[in-house]
Amino acid sequence: MAQNPSVMQFELTKDFLSDLRQSIKDGQMDQLSMQFSELHPADIAEIFDSIPIQEAKRLYDVLESEHASDVLVHLEEDVREKLLTTLTSKEIAETIIDNLESDDAADLLSELTEEQQEEVIRLIKDSEQASDLVDLLGYEEGTAGALMAKELIAVNASWTVMKCVREMRRQAEEVEQVYTVYVVDDNEKLLGRLSVKELLLTPVDTEISNIYKPGIKSVTAEMDEEEVASVMEKYDLVVVPVVDETNRLVGRITIDDILDVIKEEAEKDYQLASGIAQNVESSDTVWLLSRARLPWLLIGLVGGILGAWVIGLYEGDLKIYPEMAFFIPLIAAMGGNVGVQASAIIVQGLANKTIDLDSIPKKLLKELGVALINGLVCSIIILSYNLFASDSQNLSLTVSIALLAVIIVAGLFGTFIPLVLNRYKIDPALATGPFITTVNDILGLFIYFAIGRIMYDLPEDLLSGLF
Repeated sequence: MAQNPSVMQFELTKDFLSDLRQSIKDGQMDQLSMQFSELHPADIAEIFDSIPIQEAKRLYDVLESEHASDVLVHLEEDVREKLLTTLTSKEIAETIIDNLESDDAADLLSELTEEQQEEVIRLIKDSEQASDLVDLLGYEEGTAGALMAKELIAVNASWTVMKCVREMRRQAEEVEQVYTVYVVDDNEKLLGRLSVKELLLTPVDTEISNIYKPGIKSVTAEMDEEEVASVMEKYDLVVVPVVDETNRLVGRITIDDILDVIKEEAEKDYQLASGIAQNVESSDTVWLLSRARLPWLLIGLVGGILGAWVIGLYEGDLKIYPEMAFFIPLIAAMGGNVGVQASAIIVQGLANKTIDLDSIPKKLLKELGVALINGLVCSIIILSYNLFASDSQNLSLTVSIALLAVIIVAGLFGTFIPLVLNRYKIDPALATGPFITTVNDILGLFIYFAIGRIMYDLPEDLLSGLF
């Protein structure tokens, strides 16, 4: 993605937007064109996201084609979709696609209708570029193939250093940033990589097969993009080659694309943990925002009804021992909090691949130990409080024992559920949200009242001997 070499520090303010909109209204487009040529595409995209689409279109029209293409890539998806509807297929093909790397161009095309995609591809003059885009659009969303770019520098192992340099110069015209020089055989199968330093220090008649470094970490085109992110993070890669099932080099993925994947996944997991069923933005419509939030609110509502049902089952006990009602919120809150803490640790471990099937028993045992320690500390604190503030020894022991049991059960439940979800290919981040909280609330109430019934049935003189 090309960037303006002269980039100034920019801060979007209300005064700037006010002056800008007035300049657009007054028709000072030549002046704005000069001003915007000095801004980074990401800064211009931030401006476009903050003004009406009609004004954004007028500004877009005065940008140089290469600059305009980069701005489109940085725009928020909903703004970009609106702006694309104002452009013809010919404008998209000739002034946008031609100025973008293949991965960005494919992403942009994927937001068009199938009919418009076909029309734009027909209008692309470079047949090789059109073929690359068709290839990229054929990969399933969320895979390495859909994420990769076709632009790269590859040399044949049988070439001499002289021919290699000549071919690299030719290929570099189409590659904005050269991260790695890949070495392939006559069938385009990936063999390794070539050190530029080695290339410069080697006699020109030496074959590349004698100086390249064999063995290079690669990913397959069908690999999930999250697995690609894990590979790049594990091996500290800024770029990773993509190969097909025969190990033929088909593209590369750079760190900037992976950062987008990590950001999107983090936002998705955060929304799931917050009880939002689909990816939404604050700028989305009221209906879309409501639809995303409502499912988990309904689950919470059902959980509340079940909690009320549990309390109703023990209504007779509450009439006899009404003081138990004081600690219902405490029991429910502690169970939910412990469950979320435990599930968050497991979800994190699943995400960074530090938990596998063999480690599950160990994790459960470890969480049992953690829950036992935390439960004992909290139980002793609440027992001390009740002994000081309450005259009922039954209540003191009931709350303390119930709290210990709830913390242990919630910890194990919060550990086990994400593992089960992951086993059945369901996003384990679901377990860190309202689901865990709601279930632990209900389980906590059952445990609390069951222990209360046992403790209050014990003779008072028996309990007196404990203190």
